[in-house]
Amino acid sequence: MAQLFAMRVLFTFCWVLFSAVAALAAPMPRADLAQMIVPPFSLGEPLNDKGVYSLLNSGGAEAGYVFETEPLSPLPGFSGTPINMLVILDLEGKFLDVRLIDHNEPIFVSGLGQAPFHQFMEQYRGHSIADSMVVGTPYGDGGGGSSLIYLDGVTKATASVRIAHESIMAASLAVAREKMQGLSLQPPAHPDPAVQETLRWDDLVAQGIATHHVVSNAQVQALFAGTIWEDDDPEAQTTPDAPYLDLWLVDLGPPSVARAVLTDSGMQELQDFLSIATTDEPILLIETARHGLVSPDFVRNTSPNWLSAQQGGFPVALRDSDLLIDLRPEVPEGSALILRTDRRLGFDPASEWVLQVSAVREHGIFQPETGTVTLEVPVTPQPRFFTRPQPPRQIPPWQEALRNRAADLIVLASGLSLLVLTLLLGQKPLARPRRLTPFRLGILAAVIGFVGWWGQGQLSIVTALAALRSGLDGGSFAFLLYDPFSLLIWAVAILGFVLWGRGLFCGWLCPFGAMQEFAHHLGRGLRLPQIRLSRRWDAALKQLKYVVLAGLVGVTVWAPDQIDKAAEIEPFKTAVTTFFIREWYYVAYAVFWLLAGMILFKGFCRYVCPLGALMAIGGLLRGRDWIARRAECGSPCQLCRVKCQYQAISDAGKIQYSECFQCLDCVSIHDDTARCVPLILAARKAQKTRSPA
Repeated sequence: MAQLFAMRVLFTFCWVLFSAVAALAAPMPRADLAQMIVPPFSLGEPLNDKGVYSLLNSGGAEAGYVFETEPLSPLPGFSGTPINMLVILDLEGKFLDVRLIDHNEPIFVSGLGQAPFHQFMEQYRGHSIADSMVVGTPYGDGGGGSSLIYLDGVTKATASVRIAHESIMAASLAVAREKMQGLSLQPPAHPDPAVQETLRWDDLVAQGIATHHVVSNAQVQALFAGTIWEDDDPEAQTTPDAPYLDLWLVDLGPPSVARAVLTDSGMQELQDFLSIATTDEPILLIETARHGLVSPDFVRNTSPNWLSAQQGGFPVALRDSDLLIDLRPEVPEGSALILRTDRRLGFDPASEWVLQVSAVREHGIFQPETGTVTLEVPVTPQPRFFTRPQPPRQIPPWQEALRNRAADLIVLASGLSLLVLTLLLGQKPLARPRRLTPFRLGILAAVIGFVGWWGQGQLSIVTALAALRSGLDGGSFAFLLYDPFSLLIWAVAILGFVLWGRGLFCGWLCPFGAMQEFAHHLGRGLRLPQIRLSRRWDAALKQLKYVVLAGLVGVTVWAPDQIDKAAEIEPFKTAVTTFFIREWYYVAYAVFWLLAGMILFKGFCRYVCPLGALMAIGGLLRGRDWIARRAECGSPCQLCRVKCQYQAISDAGKIQYSECFQCLDCVSIHDDTARCVPLILAARKAQKTRSPA
């Protein structure tokens, strides 16, 4: 009794540890995961809160799914912690890549080294999750005559790679059932505790609750006919009518069924197990013939290598429950095994499924060749023992995105509305010298902190190019809805085109532009020499951004797989998205432009920025000349032209709105009686007129 109590305590501790590990399993940061995706693919939008992302092809269209195994199937390894792997599936369920992320398996950490584990992962590429894959032996040939796909194991580490394989398949199955091929997203059924029936073993047999399946030696012999394994089972040839497999299968999840199979002590053992493993469905197998259910090298509490299952065309993850439970006397005697499968991974105990039993033969003495055929056992459950929870009403992804960022959107919308109304209705009072600089620097600081670093609302030319690519491919523009924060900024920027031109976004709402402006003020504070290009050079370099934009459009059309690299001409991802935490050369590039801004006013914005070029083109929608001018502006007065840091005023005093960043400096001068030359001259003339002769 003491030994039994100790085993129960140990079992409970292991499950508590497993639950703790599962609770701690959290997806990798998006930036880290994105770096593991090999071009021409890229990481798309998150699809749920467990680290499942869409996989995008070079054109921005959905090409599959990216996920880690740990958040979806945190099965503990020998170290007690899960083996975490990156899995990339295409839309048809084929493995594009499987890579090891993190593990603590002792045999690989301090024994064999990491290389064999990485090599094991490489075997999944090109296979489908619908394939019957098992971890085989590194010896012999598991080829012809077998319906299974053998993955070469790692000598001395078979158990570890089997756990890894089970984690990969369980996580992939969970994603496949939820996301692929229009499969039902309804939650799986589970045993209904309210159903209480008095049943006996004979009732289970009579009502088909207990599945019984018999395969004779002759039937197995026929499956091996014509192969090199045809003569490798003398017993099958001697007694063809004898059973090779005599299998009973019972789902012990429903309490009424379990009580008809188990003794009182066995029932208590099962209830103790299910009180911890609340989402597991226990399946009892009893084999009374010669098959035996498991191979000689079977390891308890792992997936049996001779047994697998499918439901709805997808594999079902089976695992030994490591339970030795007493059965009632009337239950057939034989090799008994209780398997478990997790309903969270998609198994529906109320729907039909198929148990697959491998019949294995070996040919030869030294390094024998292994042949396998699959015996299928169809299982038809009784729905009356199960209940199915009502699935939650799913909302469109764009609505979910709105809900997730509701607070940020309220703050952003309020701030943008206040800014637009202030610039539209209160431009002259705002442009007064003592108000303008504090107001402007305050807004720019908020743009860097809230819009940029917090909200990740730095607009990028990448979005426009992705929309272009989607339009060329006839795809959907729904991807724009997944980032409502940036979409709101785009909407306000487009509104700004009509009211002011490019100035609203480039002058007020661009986080990297705001950084450059602060760099300019820092440079002046440090009394660094300021570079002001000649009119000729300034005009020539301002055309460069249009060349850059045209080049990126060309890459999008003719070499879309290179667009991510080409778009790095924008330092926005480095300075805003990743907080300067990237490879050194990206950081150096972004810092270069900020340092250059200390002596050359907003050089990147004015001369190189492809997004600025696009904004300037959008500014052609401007419906008015909103900066007041006088007849004297440009002739003879040149003050505004000289003071304009953007060099956006011609010698004739005309505003070049395609280069105007709406800084309001010229508006401030225009209404200042102490600085505007025409106003000063007019005041002097009026004073002379009033003075006595």
